[in-house]
Amino acid sequence: MPNEENLKGHGFHERTAKEQREIAVMGGKASGEARRRKADFRKTLNMLLTAEIENEEYKPILESLGVECTLESALLMAQIKAAMKGNTKAAYFVAQYAGQEGKSASDLEEQLAKIQLMQAQKEKVQKAAPEEDKGRGTVDPHDVIIPELWDVFDDTDHEHQIITSGRAGTKSSFAGILAISTITAEEPAAVVVLRKRHNKLRKTVYKEMIRAIGRLGMNKEDFDIGLSPMEIRHKRTGNVIYFSGSDSIDDTKGIIDEDKPIRLVVLDELTEFFEVGEGEEELTNIEATFVRGNNEFFRMVYLYNPPKNPNAPINAWCQKMELRPDTVRKHIDYRDVPIQWLGQKLLESAELLAKTDYRLYRWVWLGECIGVDDLIYYMFSDSHRKEPEGKVYKLIGIGVDYGQQNATTYQAAGVNINHRQLEGLGEYYHSGRESGKQKSPSDYAKDLIQFADQLHETYSCSNFYVFIDPSAAGLSEEIRRLAVQSRKYNIMLKPAENDVNIGIQRVQKLLTYQVMSVSEKQENLIREMGTYEYDPKSIEAGKEKPMKVDDHCCDAWRYLVMGLWSKIKYFLPAGEREE
Repeated sequence: MPNEENLKGHGFHERTAKEQREIAVMGGKASGEARRRKADFRKTLNMLLTAEIENEEYKPILESLGVECTLESALLMAQIKAAMKGNTKAAYFVAQYAGQEGKSASDLEEQLAKIQLMQAQKEKVQKAAPEEDKGRGTVDPHDVIIPELWDVFDDTDHEHQIITSGRAGTKSSFAGILAISTITAEEPAAVVVLRKRHNKLRKTVYKEMIRAIGRLGMNKEDFDIGLSPMEIRHKRTGNVIYFSGSDSIDDTKGIIDEDKPIRLVVLDELTEFFEVGEGEEELTNIEATFVRGNNEFFRMVYLYNPPKNPNAPINAWCQKMELRPDTVRKHIDYRDVPIQWLGQKLLESAELLAKTDYRLYRWVWLGECIGVDDLIYYMFSDSHRKEPEGKVYKLIGIGVDYGQQNATTYQAAGVNINHRQLEGLGEYYHSGRESGKQKSPSDYAKDLIQFADQLHETYSCSNFYVFIDPSAAGLSEEIRRLAVQSRKYNIMLKPAENDVNIGIQRVQKLLTYQVMSVSEKQENLIREMGTYEYDPKSIEAGKEKPMKVDDHCCDAWRYLVMGLWSKIKYFLPAGEREE
């Protein structure tokens, strides 16, 4: 887009003021001539459109409506007639001409997409089902996947099919429809579904495969659905879907029926293979494992939400794959999905984020690689600094980050159900290096109990959840020993979940939607919120990691948020409650 920076280095700024004025005058004259030509063209066109014509088809209808039979009237009548027959371009023309161009472009595109979808579904319903499809379900697979993925569903040319999206793009739903359709076909077939983390399979893509049975109008009784081993077998064809973690591929190979050629491999949450796996090398090994000896059509479907960082290894892999003739990539987002499939609440979540943090919306909902800010909690502002509104809390959480030479801190927050807020209450902070006074785990345990006593006295809380730094086993034992003594409240100790990336994302969500606040008493946390940054070298390498400098309060707050997530996530819009 032209701007002042683009003009630099091209000679314009090097000209004299007189020369620049002369150039501007010439540009103005040329622009004026162009506008006059356009005006003359419009004048001539309007004269032609308003000229009366003789048309045997349209003249009686137009005159009966009290409309003159002009070229313009006949043209509009022809477009209306075409639109009534299902011509979406004609419908769009009529809508624009009728003054509906006041709608946003996205509204018109959405309206047209709905018309196209309904028309396509109508045509499919009108087609008679072939004999060979009897007993395979009452729903055409194309009717339960979005039109943008129809070509991928039917694609038999590309071995590698990469599908990326933002949230609610229906990638997993598509994979389920494709897998179930594959094993219910007459040809012998097997499907392998992989995730890097095996323990995530059951609640994610395995569940989607089972849902796909119902979506296709089939009966679950026609399948053997097992958990140990995790597989779905179609009783009539004997075709099967195997589920496995990447680390247990050898175990999966041992149970695969060699009479059923593997036609499809689905890799769900592909980013995991790059974050905790061996990335491209691992994917190559997986392909070699399952394509070997397969003379039939074989394809691998890769599903993932692009990371923020354009330098992420998975983005480099995808760009390389797109250059291959055997690869196709499709990017979709929630706007490609019919509204009735998503629900109004989910759409409201997307619209709310677009208003509060448009940049984050582009990544979360549109699946764009927006880049990584150096400052991790860039959305933290004065609006988050306020005193708690609650007077009494049924539950208070305390995040504990422990250090011997470095700082030890306790960050406390109350769960305010009525106001749907996580409200910061106070902090404890001690640095042996800064104070010159070292403390033992026993000393820190006594300080935590005293800190809890003060919170109990102020807020009449009877239940404290304490989420402790995983590396602080000694401190945890000392606190447990003191906590069992007779007190007026309960202290429940829990090891903190230390998934840094997920923890940061959750804190960012709370900040973005204004459902957390920090007390002015938490001065060290406030200071760190304004300085907590990613290591620039890690961003360049595509694997962003926070700087391990002055981060103790942010770590403790992250432990607190992770520990209370099952309770406080309901303060967020419905679409933001899951990762």
